[in-house]
Amino acid sequence: MITSIIVAIAKNNAIGKDNKLLWYLPNDLKHFKEVTTGHTVIMGRKTYDSVGKPLPNRRNIVITRQAISIEGCEVVNSLDAALALCANEAEVFIVGGAEIYRQAIPLTDRIYLTVIDQDFDGDTFFPELNSIEWKVKDRENFEPDEKNKFRYSFITLERR
Repeated sequence: MITSIIVAIAKNNAIGKDNKLLWYLPNDLKHFKEVTTGHTVIMGRKTYDSVGKPLPNRRNIVITRQAISIEGCEVVNSLDAALALCANEAEVFIVGGAEIYRQAIPLTDRIYLTVIDQDFDGDTFFPELNSIEWKVKDRENFEPDEKNKFRYSFITLERR
């Protein structure tokens, strides 16, 4: 199984504020959907709450310490438990939030990284990556347009 992270970050590693995204970038939402559709997505409960529903055409696993059930999702109490449910899958995606990303980085093989070329005022940040551990496999750069207000890049990183 390939364990992948998919995340959009600002130049200053900000990923959110008040449990919301900091930007509206339709091409990134489309990219996220294309990459993750048909796969399992693993997220923390706060990330699930910010989305508000299971992501369609994906197996949704939510990690929480709370004894709750969420319709359309499998609920577990740890990242290890979530990954154990996916042992026979080709690739699974960690989709947030910050604490789940922090726990997942040492276990991750690939990162689908969208970098927005601007700093944002956030209260939630993606952990710093050790550049020695990662190599760029692919990179596409995009200029702002009428729908996407920021310069951004899609970068695929693989563990060295």
